[in-house]
Amino acid sequence: MSGHSGRSGHGGRSGRSGHAQDPQDPQDPQDAQDAQGGTTAPERHGDGPTDPATEAFVAHRNLLFTVAYEMLGSAADAEDVLQETWLRWAGVDLGAVRDRRAYLVRVTTRQALTRLRTLGRRKESYVGSWLPEPLLTAPDVAEDVELADSVSMAMMLVLETLTPTERAVFVLREVFDLEYDEIAEAVGKSPAAVRQTAHRARAHVAARRPRGVVSPTETRDALAAFQRAVEMGDIQGLLDILAPDVVLLGDGGGIKQAILRPLTGAEKVARLMVGGLTKQAAHASLEPAQVNGYPALILRLDGALDSVMAVRLDDGLITGLYAVRNPEKLTHMRRETALHR
Repeated sequence: MSGHSGRSGHGGRSGRSGHAQDPQDPQDPQDAQDAQGGTTAPERHGDGPTDPATEAFVAHRNLLFTVAYEMLGSAADAEDVLQETWLRWAGVDLGAVRDRRAYLVRVTTRQALTRLRTLGRRKESYVGSWLPEPLLTAPDVAEDVELADSVSMAMMLVLETLTPTERAVFVLREVFDLEYDEIAEAVGKSPAAVRQTAHRARAHVAARRPRGVVSPTETRDALAAFQRAVEMGDIQGLLDILAPDVVLLGDGGGIKQAILRPLTGAEKVARLMVGGLTKQAAHASLEPAQVNGYPALILRLDGALDSVMAVRLDDGLITGLYAVRNPEKLTHMRRETALHR
């Protein structure tokens, strides 16, 4: 991959982003704490935390991660945002905080907005198509239809077309149902401006999101038909499930081989998929998985995770295929990620 070192080029970790004073935060932690490595954002454990600050953070951790991930499309960056939120939260006077959940969401949103603008610059030099980082999600995510729809790969790609502020406002309003005045505090705008931004973002998303709500069962059936056709080398079977104008996006990040530009057209996509798997037939296996709240396929080569394939469905046909091969984006496929609204 060109133009990066470590994780910074893939839309993942990029090092510490700095801790500018936040005028609406009651208190920031000491800079010395961050310079010494700070404290690690706590996670939920069986014994449970004891101090009030840690209890509050752990209680809302899955919510905060979901907010950051939906804004960034990167689990690695979302984890960094949680770390930055914890560093601020650890130094707050809890007596001055009226609503701990709202406060934590506000701080997380501000940190995610800062990082989102940095991500935009990194994506400009990214090798090939940039796709969101897939998450192996727990079954309860699929049971929450609105949450599953909001984190689906198809919707995450739609959110990529919004400006940073539009994305923050849309996520906080449409997904987490925050009031306009709460969102205004989080994004540093007036409630009136937030209402206008929300209206604009809704219209933008409505014009680009999949037509109608697609159930996990529909997605599972389409993927099963797709998998059978690919494994059997059945071009016609693929043409039956692919929309004529289907688009295939591949994300190798310059680390793994992947198509560098979107491939459009059922015939082209079908032949590429069948040809690619045929070459690897002796070593490859496809298996279903729950990714970003919806059924998806995992490709393994010699038993090792190689790529994740998610789809977009419209009117029963696959209109989008999203293949993530960049190994730096597959780390959250090792264990289930808990998401929460």
